[in-house]
Amino acid sequence: MNGIGDAVDILGLTFPAFMAASGLSPGKATNLRRAYAAALREGRWEPESHLSRVDASLLSPRFRVGLLEAVTVVSEAGEFGSTCKAVLGLADGATVECVLIPSPGGKASLCVSSQVGCRMACAFCETGGAGLARNLSAAEIVAQAVTARVALGWEFRNIVFMGMGEPLDNPDGVSGALAVMFDQAGLGLAQERVTICTAGLPDGIERLKALGYRRLGLSVSLNAPDDVTRSSLMPVNRVFDLDALAAALAAFPSRRNFALGVNYCLVPGVNDGPAAAAGVAAFVARVGRALVNVIPYNPGSRPIGRAPTETEADAFVASLRAAGLDVRVRAPRGRALMAACGQLGGRGLS
Repeated sequence: MNGIGDAVDILGLTFPAFMAASGLSPGKATNLRRAYAAALREGRWEPESHLSRVDASLLSPRFRVGLLEAVTVVSEAGEFGSTCKAVLGLADGATVECVLIPSPGGKASLCVSSQVGCRMACAFCETGGAGLARNLSAAEIVAQAVTARVALGWEFRNIVFMGMGEPLDNPDGVSGALAVMFDQAGLGLAQERVTICTAGLPDGIERLKALGYRRLGLSVSLNAPDDVTRSSLMPVNRVFDLDALAAALAAFPSRRNFALGVNYCLVPGVNDGPAAAAGVAAFVARVGRALVNVIPYNPGSRPIGRAPTETEADAFVASLRAAGLDVRVRAPRGRALMAACGQLGGRGLS
């Protein structure tokens, strides 16, 4: 789905791929590079300003910039700025959601989707309720970032693959998007500014490792300290248990300043308490340096429990820290918009 008709969406192409598809001589690459970079970073495609009239006439019908339609945009003010959610329309009529997440110091992150729906069916996540409709193309993933910046005026420093879908269940789309994001003639992002979040697909982690990005961020949704509890919350654990997941994470490339993100959706009475904290510590000990992100459960349209109180969250965090873990509590943002973790793709989708 990189094009409409015969027009190829350049948002899904690295510059070398674009040059190969363009058929232009290498001598025109310098001027073309300027037009290409402007298209990706500014959301415009005006090769006429940099190419001869003949070359421009060859390119314009064949290539396009596939910005997405902003169907709905909502925001919620918070301590560090506004959390914003956009429902974006795709060419086939499907929709996906992306979220602007503010952080202290103004270093906002853009949460992007990798699939229309999701087949992981995690009990605490709204997106998996309807199953998987289809994967997003590389162009559609990159288009979320370009549309957010150009059409919506959102300023962000980081990109996190934590929206709708399981990124490692869409290896072609995600790897293609990463290549464009890191291409200096594309979005030109530093690898450490992008994080992939997975529900725990060891084979997908291995494929991600094989891409060779030494500074790419990775986080895993753990959510339980043992296989019985995790399998009840996350069906993927019935196929790939904690032993398989720990082995894959331990083999992922590390670096001096790298910390694996371990995300833990805290549901009172389900996965909390000192024993659970000890189990999390035991898992982290097997995978290397990690930062545990405690995420208070955000009830959706099919709640499995209630949101923890601040006292309950603080008690669990204290148990984790007592076990020697680095811990951060992710303050709930965007609950009223159905934009918080686990809420995308539910009510208010379009």
